[in-house]
Amino acid sequence: MRTLSVKNVYSKIARKMPFTGIWEQVFDQPEYGGAWIIYGPEKNGKTSFALMLANYLSTIEKTLYISAEEGMQDSFKKAMFRAGISPENQTLKFTDYLPIEELKERLGKRKSERIIFIDNITVYKDELKDRVLWNLIKEYPHITFIFLAHEEKGEPYTATAKACRRYAKVIIQVQGLTALVSGRVNGKGGRIVIDEEKAALRFGDSVNEE
Repeated sequence: MRTLSVKNVYSKIARKMPFTGIWEQVFDQPEYGGAWIIYGPEKNGKTSFALMLANYLSTIEKTLYISAEEGMQDSFKKAMFRAGISPENQTLKFTDYLPIEELKERLGKRKSERIIFIDNITVYKDELKDRVLWNLIKEYPHITFIFLAHEEKGEPYTATAKACRRYAKVIIQVQGLTALVSGRVNGKGGRIVIDEEKAALRFGDSVNEE
């Protein structure tokens, strides 16, 4: 086992995402790697918020959105349009269900995406059960995994989703088109109102329409 001295720990510089605007106001400058979770009841804005976030993150890093539950149905394409995702966006890719082993093969390639959305973790509850989820996160420390999950009685639905929340650096609970951000956000976080009509997010008096 390799250990670090106190000096080594203090000298380590974490690579951070250069968030700006309302994103920086709420999330600060999040570190790369680890897991995030977005959860909430059905039809409350999870996918809308996730797609807006994916669209923004794709301006920073190549991003892959796995629509494992809904696939590429018209309802999902309409959600993409409402989120303001341009057909010209070349750094945001989409796929339907992708087995975890195939995802790992993709991540092993030199030019693979560095941000992965998995919508919805319920589809992967068997593939990621026990320690598999934890091992996936640790095997790819420079990849940021953002999982979407359903909610039951105020908690992420399925044991796998609950484990994901325990591991998550950033936790986003969406209810009634409002996202509550918490976790390791350096004292920031708070509530974001999702305006699907304008593909905008509101936090206090700020509005983001990117």
